[in-house]
Amino acid sequence: MDEHKESFGLTSRIYATRSAEDGLARVDLNRNIDALIENPLAHLTPEQLLRDVHDFVRENHLEEHADLLKKGAQVAKDPKFFEAIPGITETEKQALRNEENYRFKQPMALYITIITCSVGAAVQGWDQTGSNGANLNWPKAFGLSTTGNSRGTWIFGLVNAAPYFASAFIGCWFSHPLNHRLGRRGTIFVSAIFCFLSVIGSALTQTWPQLFVCRLLLGIGIGTKASTIPVFAAENSPASIRGGLVMGWQLWVAFGIFMGSSANLAMYQVGKIAWRLQLGSAFIPAVPLLIGIYLCPGNMPVNGSESTAYVIKNRPAGTLRNIATTMLFNLSDAFGILPFKPLAIYTTYTLK
Repeated sequence: MDEHKESFGLTSRIYATRSAEDGLARVDLNRNIDALIENPLAHLTPEQLLRDVHDFVRENHLEEHADLLKKGAQVAKDPKFFEAIPGITETEKQALRNEENYRFKQPMALYITIITCSVGAAVQGWDQTGSNGANLNWPKAFGLSTTGNSRGTWIFGLVNAAPYFASAFIGCWFSHPLNHRLGRRGTIFVSAIFCFLSVIGSALTQTWPQLFVCRLLLGIGIGTKASTIPVFAAENSPASIRGGLVMGWQLWVAFGIFMGSSANLAMYQVGKIAWRLQLGSAFIPAVPLLIGIYLCPGNMPVNGSESTAYVIKNRPAGTLRNIATTMLFNLSDAFGILPFKPLAIYTTYTLK
């Protein structure tokens, strides 16, 4: 361990130790059978790392958080030996140990985020299923015949396919500019509005073109939400439990399908308005999604280091330090997750 201690000072070289040499080894993508992701910080000398931190702090006027950024950068550089990094307090070291030894001992903010993402997945499943029961009655309500190869059959298919066309050709493509300008939370909120209002509109439609338009709007919300929520969950989750938390998306989509089918069954004998209630019932999970997304921490526009500065400057100093202490270990697996310059990643993950 003494050999490693000498390698973590910001003014000393790391190339002298075997662990540093291993970290500096480039991954040959042509022979990368273990799917290794290279640490982009491994080739930096302590002087280069310090210079990057200094430049980032100066560019974004974050002088009061310079020490925190230095510690985060060093942990991300060689996370296995954080014990030897000078300047990290015993409280912070214990938090890092807990991240590794007690995988599910995480801040409440993380679980609020994952629960909200799970609700978003349930919205997805319910939206996909809500029209199944309504299909038995809405064509008759609009005077469409669905027998044989009639015009009504084509309209029936078009209305049912509308959300998926809109999701594929509009919603998924809109997710990038929305994430760029509004951040993850803002994008999820906008998509939840689409999912909420479109199903209410579907329940109130008087003609099939109106229903078609509402279904298109629903598809925009579905596509944008499905492209953002899993990424949002992944960015907030530590590597040790990230796979399980992110895969919860598919689990809760299935739960939403179950709930949507249950709603169809509960309302199919209501009468002439049954199909309207079946379509409109999908607003139920959209409401907690609209509320829950505001309880998730931070709103980071996805546009580089400037977004990180925004997050830091809009948090109380005390909260910043508490979160940094409990979530510092996330820095060790941050590289390669987001397309930002490394120092933006350090800060983002420190603040999660």
